[in-house]
Amino acid sequence: MNATLPITQLELRPGIIELVWGHPAQALLPVAAMARAASAALQRYGSAALTYGYMAGPGPLIDWLCAKIGETEGHQPTPDEILITAGNSQALDQILTLCTEPGDTVLVESPTYHLAVRILRDHPVKLVAVPMDEEGLQVDALVTLLADLRRRGERPRLLYTIPTFHNPTGLSLSLARRQALVQLAAQENLLIVEDDVYRELAYDAPAPPSLWSLAPETVLRMGSFSKSLAPGVRLGWLTGPRAVITRMADGGLLDSGGGINHFTALVVSELCASGDFDQGVARLCTAYRTQRDALLSALATHLPSGCTWSTPGGGFFVWVTLPAGIDARRLLPLAEEAGVAYLPGATFCLDGRGDNALRLAFSLYPPAELTSGVARLAQALKLTQ
Repeated sequence: MNATLPITQLELRPGIIELVWGHPAQALLPVAAMARAASAALQRYGSAALTYGYMAGPGPLIDWLCAKIGETEGHQPTPDEILITAGNSQALDQILTLCTEPGDTVLVESPTYHLAVRILRDHPVKLVAVPMDEEGLQVDALVTLLADLRRRGERPRLLYTIPTFHNPTGLSLSLARRQALVQLAAQENLLIVEDDVYRELAYDAPAPPSLWSLAPETVLRMGSFSKSLAPGVRLGWLTGPRAVITRMADGGLLDSGGGINHFTALVVSELCASGDFDQGVARLCTAYRTQRDALLSALATHLPSGCTWSTPGGGFFVWVTLPAGIDARRLLPLAEEAGVAYLPGATFCLDGRGDNALRLAFSLYPPAELTSGVARLAQALKLTQ
């Protein structure tokens, strides 16, 4: 018999504090609440929970999401403006399938989520980087870029952005830039694809308004239960223009297979209706706030002068900029020898930047190990001096 195959994506190397993975701490995953919800869903819906689901997703979950979004964001979608997905990765792939054609130009902020870039590159589109700074995507640079593309006969089809608790930087787009961005997109007939996966994980203040809530006819917003509940449920949602949502719901994928993750969606609807979702999010925010603060404190204590870092208001990540001349890719083997790992900044950049930057994820480890990981990183940095 063959050796047992893995059942999870996460693989931690012994002796190394892996600040690479933007994964939840497994101790925080709601095993008991999911078990209660699964039993409740089967009792309530019986065999209807196990058949092909309604294409847009089951009504109970859509109703809960509509009410919750209206309560927290001040703008409530109608049921035909929301679609249940298998999480943001599947949603992004489906958006590209239905909303782009071969050769289209797609704008992507840089740095950005590196695995989203892999999904984008699975499609025959041309990627063009839009630079970021400490306030997020540079809208002025986007104006100039759009004009340059227009002169070359290119009209971008969509823009992919993570404006809230950004991966990898942890930053959030300023309100002024949010307003300017959606106005520009409306003028340019540019569809914004907003990756909003970290919205619920806000540690200091409520998350800023989503781009979708500011301009629901211009933005297709991807939300997910992966960070706020559990990534294994593979469940999320889209809110956006009715015409786009209808096209996706009526597409061949859902006509053939029915609603995405129908049974899981009904289980999650029971969990949400019971109050367990809100309680779970509060628990996550308390734990991750403590972990974030431990990491930030360790950076201030251990890293040498010349290093700077972001202070994220939510999400999973801190972006560290190293002193000029230190390449994070060349530093990585030294860091791993010292017992810590990270992702180099260039991994996230489409425009050749990020050589002296790196991303640290604080979601997976308790405070003591985060502190130890930073001390090990500082040890590796001393070897470069």
